[in-house]
Amino acid sequence: MDSPPGSAKSSPEAELGHRLEDLWDIQEPQLSPTEKLNSCFESILVAAFPPAPSSEVVEIPSDSTLANAIEILSKHKIVSAPVRDVEAPENASWIDRYIGIVEFAGIAVWILHQSEVVANGMKASSAATRDANKLAAKLGTVVTLERTTSGLDSSAITVEANGEIKDKVHSTGSGAAEATIAGNIFEVFTSSDLYKITKVSDISGSFRWAPFLALQKSDSFLTMLLLLSKYKMKSLPVVDLGEEKIDNIITQSAIIHMLAECVGLHWFENWGTKKLFELGLPIMMPKKLIKVREDEPVLNAFQLMSNKGVGGLPVVDGSGRKAIGTISIRDIHYLLTQPALCDKYRSITTKDFIIKINAYVEEQQVVSSTMKNVVTCKRYDTVKDIILSLDMEKIQRIYVVDQNENLEGVITLRDIISRLVHEPHGYFGDFFDGVVPLPQGSRV
Repeated sequence: MDSPPGSAKSSPEAELGHRLEDLWDIQEPQLSPTEKLNSCFESILVAAFPPAPSSEVVEIPSDSTLANAIEILSKHKIVSAPVRDVEAPENASWIDRYIGIVEFAGIAVWILHQSEVVANGMKASSAATRDANKLAAKLGTVVTLERTTSGLDSSAITVEANGEIKDKVHSTGSGAAEATIAGNIFEVFTSSDLYKITKVSDISGSFRWAPFLALQKSDSFLTMLLLLSKYKMKSLPVVDLGEEKIDNIITQSAIIHMLAECVGLHWFENWGTKKLFELGLPIMMPKKLIKVREDEPVLNAFQLMSNKGVGGLPVVDGSGRKAIGTISIRDIHYLLTQPALCDKYRSITTKDFIIKINAYVEEQQVVSSTMKNVVTCKRYDTVKDIILSLDMEKIQRIYVVDQNENLEGVITLRDIISRLVHEPHGYFGDFFDGVVPLPQGSRV
């Protein structure tokens, strides 16, 4: 009997696949394929998962500034990192040693939000404005909104950071002008002391800040997969209880890579050869798909992602039905780390932004997993097809189109993992004790 294609692989992920294969073969015959998969994943411990590259196991001190945090994330080419509490005592347990996971996107969203608070003149009674004002007061920063008898005068918005930064913003009420307002304020924040002295710990309870939910080496693969899918964790630190430190970080992308290395094995083929529609994918209906037009200001795209809580959007043509590109919230780092590339980002369109960044990536030979041509698939493609595409392109999402290339939906890494396992009734028990509820004001 010929060996399956996957048997020739010798990577750590492929070896895991073979362990799953052995477990698959001895499962009770009366179990359904889904129950067999659950049982297999429950039988393997997280300790067996291959270690992440050392460059990815990076910690950010809680007293780092936002500017420092972005520099660290950019240097190591990662999008998130656990935050170590510098005030924790030496003998602190791991749950007291870390205060959360900060994401590149989370910092960007926070900056956008602060910009919008000023640009839109939110009512002083709103919680968002109160939080912004409290932080501004804490940092010695003053935000003033000049008002007329009829309300906010949007032509006279002044931002002062420690008495040094001032900027006037003008608006005509159009969508492009609103983007210009946000762009001006965004520029002020990213060049002001507010951005340079705000510490990571200061924004620990806001927006896409994730709770520090860690795995132990004795937890199972099933626990890990459920947290990365149903419970919407993007990455999971693995804690070494002996040394009370992070030993590994497992991401959704790492899981997809593991699955790609298992192609050809019986357990994988039994599941992976199913077509997307057979597994209820895509989950989102076409009419609910969030997208941005190519002629809209790029700041509108980032603000839409912030408001809707999504990590990426398809960029569509004038018809609104065909994708001409894709943009991710992580791409905002080009505005934070390479401002010279987008000197007109207050008005640059999403399409021109993509063109400009792609040219930079190609010229500098920078490895980029976000600014690429849109990758599409059809509803009748197999899960295996999608996994191989996601892994090969190193992307977070793939767009589903019909026979006329019109958008029908989106499939993310989380969607794929969520179709691999299911949560047994009462499975987690008291697992979340001490972690949930989230810090006050969190919006993960």
